[in-house]
Amino acid sequence: MQTLTLGPSGTYSHRAATAVSEDIAFTESVTKIVQAVANGEYDRGVIPIENSIEGSVTESLDALAEYDVAVVREIITPIRHALLAHDQSFETIASHAQALAQCRGYLDEHYPDVELEAVASTARGVQRALDDPSIAAIAHPDNVQGDLQVLAEDIQDQTSNATRFVAIGPASDRSEAGGKTSIVIYPNSDYPGLLLKLLEPFAERDINLSRLESRPSGERLGDYVFHVDFQAGLYEDRTQGALAEIEALAEDGWVKRLGSYDTEHVVS
Repeated sequence: MQTLTLGPSGTYSHRAATAVSEDIAFTESVTKIVQAVANGEYDRGVIPIENSIEGSVTESLDALAEYDVAVVREIITPIRHALLAHDQSFETIASHAQALAQCRGYLDEHYPDVELEAVASTARGVQRALDDPSIAAIAHPDNVQGDLQVLAEDIQDQTSNATRFVAIGPASDRSEAGGKTSIVIYPNSDYPGLLLKLLEPFAERDINLSRLESRPSGERLGDYVFHVDFQAGLYEDRTQGALAEIEALAEDGWVKRLGSYDTEHVVS
């Protein structure tokens, strides 16, 4: 089973993808991952959804709303950031924008005057640092290589820092079994109390919502798509009842059932 994830080799996405398969390919775009799986070019994709410090990865949410894929697994991995460089003489720190943000407190305290450069991935930052002694990188400490050395470890602002990834497959692999479910709702309407009506079917059936997030639909200003995660499987009668009510409320739009799945923790 070939899995596509964010690269190059050594990214946190790569670490999460090793829980899915050993045959891993890389790209530098979340949207390309979801598109490639939807088109049948890869069996699986692994994309970041949410970080415990910086919140949701909006490109992932938008791609899941746009393309017809299934969420088949959830993978949670702790995030450990280290500062990697040839020596202390660097002038720039390069890493993924999320990694830079997750280390904001450390960087403000220790390197307030160093330029920060956002690149496609933490592994890409390591490559930049390998090639240029004036550049340092923020990445997992296991990424140290060549003439790089670990100048500081665990520099993330919160020791509980973790990222939630999902493994996606073709729509035909969508499952009703699992303890957690993700859906996307586009009501294509707007009136007072709409969001309350969309949430009431869950509350009435004692279904716990673990995440609710709105994203612009792209159709018009003030028009939104809602991403919902809840603690119940699609196979359950209470879930089917709730979704029937929600689909009736969104009859002018649509409801996408991304699938039910289980959660797995991967230690990095």
